[in-house]
Amino acid sequence: MQTKINTPPKNWDRRGLPTWTYKSQSLFDIELKKIFRTHWQLVCHQSDIPDRGSYTTFDVGGDRALIIRGHDDIIRAFHNLCRHRGSRVVSAPNGHCKHVITCPFHGWSYNLDGSLRGVSKPKYLPDLKKQDWGLKAIETEIWNGFIFIRFEKSQQPNVNDLLGRFSELVAPYQLEKLTGTGGAFVFADVAANWKSMRDVDNEGYHVATAHQSLHELYGKDYYDEPYENGTSLSVGKFNESSPSGWSVSLYKKMVAQLNYLPEPQNSAWYYIGIFPNTVIGLYPDSVIFYQDIPVGLKQTKQRGAVYKHKNESRQMRAARYLSGRIDGLTADEDLELTKWVDEAPESSGFEETILSDLEYGVYTYHNHLRQILPVMREEREPRVLGETGIG
Repeated sequence: MQTKINTPPKNWDRRGLPTWTYKSQSLFDIELKKIFRTHWQLVCHQSDIPDRGSYTTFDVGGDRALIIRGHDDIIRAFHNLCRHRGSRVVSAPNGHCKHVITCPFHGWSYNLDGSLRGVSKPKYLPDLKKQDWGLKAIETEIWNGFIFIRFEKSQQPNVNDLLGRFSELVAPYQLEKLTGTGGAFVFADVAANWKSMRDVDNEGYHVATAHQSLHELYGKDYYDEPYENGTSLSVGKFNESSPSGWSVSLYKKMVAQLNYLPEPQNSAWYYIGIFPNTVIGLYPDSVIFYQDIPVGLKQTKQRGAVYKHKNESRQMRAARYLSGRIDGLTADEDLELTKWVDEAPESSGFEETILSDLEYGVYTYHNHLRQILPVMREEREPRVLGETGIG
């Protein structure tokens, strides 16, 4: 597929979001409803729930989901809410229900397709029509093996339309055949606003200064596309120069021995950004995803997973270990940067940001936020914030 190198127009607005948007509890509450409730969230890969009855859960804001594979092998998502009193019907992050889902509170039970199976002590309840009292379904789509859910319908396109422009790019990776290396998990808990985390991740301007390993791997030939229609693409083509660090040097040697992918995929890292909070990384040795889950105004969990190719060779396994090492160092560095930039709006000396041309991706991401919540265009927080985000 053709990539669009980051070329901002002349005289574009170089200001970032107003500082108040990173510290307003009222705005944060609206974001949960108007952004996270209405946009697709990547839960995991289908290989993470491989058997009938396998399940995982996903929580964001006040919403909680149960994603389970049925006896018919169909993957479905439901609100993790018992229809009786609203208890979680499963309490573990993931697990297996052999035949039935049983609420741990009062013992109401549901079939794996979400239909009501039975209630405990039915003589104390009115006559309930089972077809009316099943678990409430959540919109679900599977794209190349990745499971997405959306708690509430919106104008956002379906997943296949949203990510359709990447079909040619992802085809050689055979994403639907990936297998997990341990399931999706939370790997960082950060005392920062979720938008600060996205701001750091949405540009490569800082790679040369902040990420020595990435700069040695692909920093000289890295570029970002702007966000368009809810997605973006960033490309890191491997540098031809010899790196000084052993991890990058050995990784490039290992990757050079692989023949799983054609060029240029076999010598580059690709990142597909999905608004509002998810990134899928395509590497020659593995595929990853990570996302920022808002927990509080200044509390964000970073969640993700690594997936491997079936029947991977020793060289590919070694390369996957090394790419994970490079990624781990980068993540630690980014988390430190996130804390620093998130502190800035609290300072009396901080007024506004000025974005470089290499940060045009941040600007286009901010525009997506402004389109959904126009109040983010206001330089000062309105005295009253309506749920529409208009003010």
